[in-house]
Amino acid sequence: MAMGVHMRLTTVLCTVLLITLVPGSRAETLQNFANDFWTWRAREQPFSTDDIPRVDRPADLAIDWSPQAIDRYRAQLESFKTRYAKLSDPAAPTAQQVDYRLMGSALARVHWELDIDARWQRDPSFYVDQTLGALYLPLLPPPPFTTERQAMLVSRLESIPTTLQAARKNLTDTRKPFADLAVEELADISARLRIVVSEVKPQLDADHARALEVALPAATTTLEDFRSWLMQQHNSNMNTAIGRDNYLYFLHQVAIIPYTPEQMLLMAHQEVNRTIAFSVYDATRTGSVPVMSVFKTAEDQMERERTDEIAIRTYLQAHQILTIPEWVKHYRNLPLPAYIAPLEEMGPTDDLTSPVRLDQNGTSYVAAPRPGPQGFFATSLDPRPIILHEGVPGHYLQKVLSFANPDSIRTHYYDSGPNEGIGFYSEEMMMMAGLFDSDPATRQLIYNFMKLRALRVEVDVRLALGEFTMEQAIEYLSKNVPISSSTAHDEVALFATTPGQAITYQIGKLQIMSLLADIKTKQGNRFSLRNFHDYVWRNGNVPLSLQRWELLDNQSEVPPLELR
Repeated sequence: MAMGVHMRLTTVLCTVLLITLVPGSRAETLQNFANDFWTWRAREQPFSTDDIPRVDRPADLAIDWSPQAIDRYRAQLESFKTRYAKLSDPAAPTAQQVDYRLMGSALARVHWELDIDARWQRDPSFYVDQTLGALYLPLLPPPPFTTERQAMLVSRLESIPTTLQAARKNLTDTRKPFADLAVEELADISARLRIVVSEVKPQLDADHARALEVALPAATTTLEDFRSWLMQQHNSNMNTAIGRDNYLYFLHQVAIIPYTPEQMLLMAHQEVNRTIAFSVYDATRTGSVPVMSVFKTAEDQMERERTDEIAIRTYLQAHQILTIPEWVKHYRNLPLPAYIAPLEEMGPTDDLTSPVRLDQNGTSYVAAPRPGPQGFFATSLDPRPIILHEGVPGHYLQKVLSFANPDSIRTHYYDSGPNEGIGFYSEEMMMMAGLFDSDPATRQLIYNFMKLRALRVEVDVRLALGEFTMEQAIEYLSKNVPISSSTAHDEVALFATTPGQAITYQIGKLQIMSLLADIKTKQGNRFSLRNFHDYVWRNGNVPLSLQRWELLDNQSEVPPLELR
């Protein structure tokens, strides 16, 4: 089905669901409550540079971060919390109680965004996300550009002046490191946006192309003025830390992770040591590791990615590791379009589809290979490690299986913990399952990825607790991974502005392995790795502590619910 038809269906669905918000229009159930919440959330949820929380937005979305809108969001949240409290049923089946806890987490996340993390008040880069980031997302799916999608591009470009006007009113607690990030992100923005518009125009009809051109001057002027305004602010507040109590609230109420910061640091340190030791054992076994060559052209790389993705799917099914339904499409590399390149810092250059686009391939764009040293995640050397994490069996496959979950609460719920945990778990799991037995250089890539993910935990925790400044975190990663200072800068920029994101890879993987071990111990010879993975992937949006509750009838790792 074409994207335009899907968007029309989504709009009709949203309209129907909004009608159900009228008090007394029907008996309240957890499913009705969730439908109303997700409909509201598609309008209110902030845009993010993370590709996991991307959601289908209504075609008539109005991006509104005015002070009045924030007050309205708070009032609407309180209304949802009142309704939610009345739906508690400790005697309900476990699956329903898990869904109830999921909705409590979703409510807690809104509170986190509005009143604890409060990026809208502290972080000017938040408004880069709500302007350029909002424009970036409808550029990502491959052509064709439907009429609805073209209109979305126009409306989001037109909304930039209003959003930045609200930003100047809201930023009453600005932190200088975050302001500096926004200044960096807006460098050369006029020239970059002109390229975006000129390059995307051939994909558009005449009316929408003309409308983009008309909206461009006001958008670029206000973005430049916002950058100048930030540079003129005399702000000396360097504190970016969210603080221990707030961080614990995120861990326990939003992410539903049972650990303390100190426990996660210990877990991560043990993983760093294990990774280094295993890398040494592997290098000793294989001797000298051959140097990997870069693909000559992007076409060569894309063809290799295509064949590798098919081979990985075959390997998963032949070794009874994971079931891939016949209806699942493919994860494909495509050339990076010129209209996306100027904004690629706004998030991963991929499109993992959505619940209404399951008939489309997942896409990841690649630039032309270049000679010399490669980036840390070097798909131009071997596409397979990134296929495992981002494509199959990682994000693309996991997301589409979760999108098809008949429980719509689990379809729409998100937290990066289980998703990134599955993506990271897939890398080492497939290495241990033999995929890279003949490729010692690729195994060393995997060990490097493992080391970075473990060190990310320390960076996340220490940034959140105020034990690292951003500069110290950059130096720490540059020295200990090691990675380039520019890559470390990009990593820390994301983690400082999104507390709790960097822990998700390592902590999520460890939770999956712990759950696997406990189920294997309980089931013994009846244990099936494929059955275990099929459940975890289908419920891959659900925090692992809740999956443990459902699979093992063990609620011990689910922190008590606390709505503020």
